[in-house]
Amino acid sequence: MEAAADAVGDGGVSSLKKSKNGKTKHEITEAPGPSSTAPTTAKPMEKQKKRKALDKERRYHTEETKPKEPKEAKPITMDVESKTEVPISSSATGVLPEFHVGVFKDLASADGSVREAAAEALAMELVEVQRAYDGLENKELVEGGVKLEAEKDDGLNDCAPSLRYAVRRLIRGVSSSRECARQGFALGLTTLVSTIPSIKVNSLLKLIIDFLEVSSSMKGQEQRDHLLGRLFAYGALARSGRLAEEWVSDRNTPLIKEFTSLLIALASKKRYLQEPSVLVILDLIEKLHSEALLNQVLEAPGLHEWLEGAIEVGNPDALLLALKIREKVSADSARFGKLLPDPFTPNKLFAADHLSSLANCLKESTFCRPRVHNVWPVLVNILLPDRVLQAEDAMSVSNSLKKHKKNRKSSSSDEEIAKNFQCFCEVIIEGSLLPSSHDRKHLAFDVLLLLLPKLPASFIPISLSSKLVQFKDLMADFRTESGCMLFIQNLLNMFVDESHASEEPSDQSQTTDDNSEIGSVEDKDSVGTVGNSDFLKTWIVESLPGILKNLKLDTEAKFRVQKEILKFLAVQGLFTASLGTELTSFELGEKFRWPKAATSSALCRICIEQLQLLLANAQKGEGPRALPNCLEPNDLGSYFMRFLSTLCNIPSISLFRPLETQEEDTLKKIQGMETSLSREERNCGLSGDANRLHALRYLLIQLLLEMLLRPKEYLDAVSELIICCKKAFPDLLDSPGEDGLDGDDTPAVMDVLVDTLLSLLPQSSAPMRTSIEQVFKYFCDDITDDGLLRMLMVIKKNLKPARHEKKADRDNISDDDNDDDFINIEEDEAIDAETGETGESDEQSDDSEADSEAVDAVEEVIKEIPEASDESDGGWDDDTMFRMNAEFAQMCKAKKNVAGADTAHHQLMLFKLRVLSLLEIYLHENPGKPQVLLVYSNLAQAFIEPSTAESSEQLGQRIWGILQKKIFKAKDYPKGEDVELPTLESLLQKNLKFASKPIKRKKSAANLSKKKQSASWNRPKMISALAQSSTFWILKITEAKGFSDSELQGIFDIFQGVLVEYFSSKKSQIKSEFLKEIFRRRPWIGRHLFGFLLEKCGSSKSDFRRVEALDLVSEILKSLGSIDRSGQEALKNVMKSHLQKLCRLVEQLLTNMPEKQSRRAEARKFCIKILQMITTLKLTKAFLKNLAPDAHTKCESQLGSQFINMKKIVNE
Repeated sequence: MEAAADAVGDGGVSSLKKSKNGKTKHEITEAPGPSSTAPTTAKPMEKQKKRKALDKERRYHTEETKPKEPKEAKPITMDVESKTEVPISSSATGVLPEFHVGVFKDLASADGSVREAAAEALAMELVEVQRAYDGLENKELVEGGVKLEAEKDDGLNDCAPSLRYAVRRLIRGVSSSRECARQGFALGLTTLVSTIPSIKVNSLLKLIIDFLEVSSSMKGQEQRDHLLGRLFAYGALARSGRLAEEWVSDRNTPLIKEFTSLLIALASKKRYLQEPSVLVILDLIEKLHSEALLNQVLEAPGLHEWLEGAIEVGNPDALLLALKIREKVSADSARFGKLLPDPFTPNKLFAADHLSSLANCLKESTFCRPRVHNVWPVLVNILLPDRVLQAEDAMSVSNSLKKHKKNRKSSSSDEEIAKNFQCFCEVIIEGSLLPSSHDRKHLAFDVLLLLLPKLPASFIPISLSSKLVQFKDLMADFRTESGCMLFIQNLLNMFVDESHASEEPSDQSQTTDDNSEIGSVEDKDSVGTVGNSDFLKTWIVESLPGILKNLKLDTEAKFRVQKEILKFLAVQGLFTASLGTELTSFELGEKFRWPKAATSSALCRICIEQLQLLLANAQKGEGPRALPNCLEPNDLGSYFMRFLSTLCNIPSISLFRPLETQEEDTLKKIQGMETSLSREERNCGLSGDANRLHALRYLLIQLLLEMLLRPKEYLDAVSELIICCKKAFPDLLDSPGEDGLDGDDTPAVMDVLVDTLLSLLPQSSAPMRTSIEQVFKYFCDDITDDGLLRMLMVIKKNLKPARHEKKADRDNISDDDNDDDFINIEEDEAIDAETGETGESDEQSDDSEADSEAVDAVEEVIKEIPEASDESDGGWDDDTMFRMNAEFAQMCKAKKNVAGADTAHHQLMLFKLRVLSLLEIYLHENPGKPQVLLVYSNLAQAFIEPSTAESSEQLGQRIWGILQKKIFKAKDYPKGEDVELPTLESLLQKNLKFASKPIKRKKSAANLSKKKQSASWNRPKMISALAQSSTFWILKITEAKGFSDSELQGIFDIFQGVLVEYFSSKKSQIKSEFLKEIFRRRPWIGRHLFGFLLEKCGSSKSDFRRVEALDLVSEILKSLGSIDRSGQEALKNVMKSHLQKLCRLVEQLLTNMPEKQSRRAEARKFCIKILQMITTLKLTKAFLKNLAPDAHTKCESQLGSQFINMKKIVNE
């Protein structure tokens, strides 16, 4: 079918006619037709009959004299599938050789040999046809008939009709997605163009553009086919060699420039066309002279701009093109933009700064995965010339000739190559690919495979650096428990086997001293590190968690693997043996081994950190815990504490560092409390208390490990946490009144717990934060308002209050309310909404959908906030301030050596982000509590503070995300008696004021960067979005409370005040669309404001505000009519009660029409709509009665037939 369709699409190879008996027969259409200049039609018709008779006789003689041809070689017919063929062209003065179009079907074959044979046959036949055509004296007789779609202006005037047909069909064929049509037709076009000079290149380029035109009206598949068709057609032309021949014959030909420009334009259209378009250009330049490259290819329009933007967008194909051109010609590097150094040398190409600029291009080369992009082999060949490997093989010979000048020069060159190679590995492989996505990590190893065959032995340590080895996930393929156990045992053997290590000092004090910590692995020399035992041991320890990463075993089997890893890390990180390197525990029934050389303190730290991570992952990923009667629960924390206790009781084993008396006492308290909590947890079964006990146990375990890592830092926190455990579970107390917990002035357990958790957060590790969040999750139901306020005050805390805050700025916040529980309104920035966990219920879907409109305005804005700060400390008492300052000081001290975290400001931001995580957990667990209002008001205040955005963009994004996802779009909202109407009124008033107040841009914004200027200038969008979302949410809570109309009078007064300012002051920036949305969602507000709006519409001095107010009135009427089934009756009652005001408004509008024509049209449209509603509700008589006599005349003149028809209805 597709072959037939192609034949039909080729436009007139043959036509079908039906004979009298109804059968279809094929008729040739290539015979010369009538001349356009003939005076009559009789003579041409006679000629045509004669030609048909001659053709018939010729065919008859040919069939008798020639042997019978195979089926596929029969003359051409319209139906290509039938493979019967007839000659295409003949003439009265001479007959052209036959051309069999059956070859076109073979060109689309999936068999490559068939396509090649078809292309060869196509070329051979058409060469003979063209040769015969060139020998004709009177070509017009051949061209006079139907010319197989070939028109005289197609540029192929010197070609035979069959050839012209073939060229056009080949160009169309490369756009076909049928089988291998693109490849076959492109091959046919290449062969044809390269063998027949009569096909002009400029004509071919024009036909490609005309036949394969791409327009915006095309559908995706059609557009893609045409784009790929152009690509294959250009590739065929490049491979034909005709462009190079054109340049040889005319060195000023514009065809090469045009061809290159067309390919660059094609590469810019779609990402998938970029690489093959460049490959076509590379095919071309392989055939061109260097002079043509300089004067034609590099001068092509659009090429320089394309190369200039390559680094910014990350274009590896542009880099490939630049490198390949640079191989052929010594062009000025400036012609390639910044892709190549100037002057070009390998040393400059592989310099660190230049490689850093190319990193983006090379990272983007992963688009062709799993294939490696062509730019990498080119770079590898430049980086490692073949002579490097050959030189090393001949090293034994060259050693005797070291003093020879040539050898010294070669040695210097080899040193430069080694330096370039090391720089390439550090900047590209380790610095760009490995830290990035999984595809780029995989690419790093693909590049390594390209390098290895060319690497001399001395370069191996450079390529197999510590970072590369660490990123290689050797454990990802383990699938069985036995395989994991065997591998862990092998790692242990490597860890303790000193034969793998270089000689190290035997003095234990040297290796265990606190000051002997090894530096970062990256800082070590690669060659030395390979032989260093600590490097190998570090790799072993950090590789262990990878075993569990993709392991899919049943719960029991996975738990056994976890235990083996835990024992490995605990033994090697926490303990040392004082008598030898081996010890057998009869209680555990196991033998433990240590390396002969004492483990360094840095390696012990790594083991403990990995142990913390193992326990945290187990806590997060564990399924339902074992039932109370289970003998061996799958609880890794419980197993660890028993294992620790057992080893601590063995005399010949000691902890990796000595403990002071106070630390020993604290360690014993942790062990005792964990045992009590574990026993109580088993007694509770699977209740809610069991979750609390479980979370407390894991936090104690993490604290125990942190206490070993950081001496004395956690002693107070551990004591407070133990007190919280006893207070929360009184059954754990040995006797009443223990630890002074029964006094009347004892603070609530949650207050103490919140203080303890906040004190742990600043310097906590990621595993300990996981445990802190789990504890908070299961205890947050009982949190007090004081506890919440302590957390919220952290978010609002600033390091340095502003000394010169203008009074006008303070007025923007609040005029008469100093209560921290309510939102203080100030200028703010736009922050992106952050995705959250909770979804949206069906009940709130309408609100959430409309709220998103407000958020959309914010999500486009770059988030930067101008300078300002808070003057107060939030009303904290001295004890609280002292505690928080101490916590903050600990945080800064703990993180002072971390890269990028050397400022108190940065540490405070981290502290705030961690507290926000706890608040997010609270909101997720308690969306319907009244305290959500408290959290909202404080978070909103912190969010709009200029100091928040000034300090951290991430902090602003997190607060915005919590407000949107966890409050405005939460599944529930604050309910209960504690949600008071005055609180809601205050919040509503301030948000509406917030939405109305104009915000002036600061003059200092002109001196900011473009990004910060954009943030400053887009602040109104953010302010509007926050005010709108807050208003919708507050009104939803208010409506759900079911207050009476009299109780809601304060809400109505607030809106009335907003509308008064809207009509009377140009400073009011509240949007009418926002007010319309309020009336749509909450019709009861519009119903009470309807009469007030009617009055203001008529008295407003601003035509713009008056017309906008008419939209508000229309929206109220629309919402009133769709409340319920009795909506029409309710609407009728409202309009009837305000009929006099409606008449007055219509009269005022028609008397004082707006000046602008568009606004006059809006006013007339409103009046007509009112008349229609009056008629529908059958209030016409009352309306006309209340309408003043003068107004009748104005209505007739302004409203015309609408008003006259309404009067006629009344009269009838």
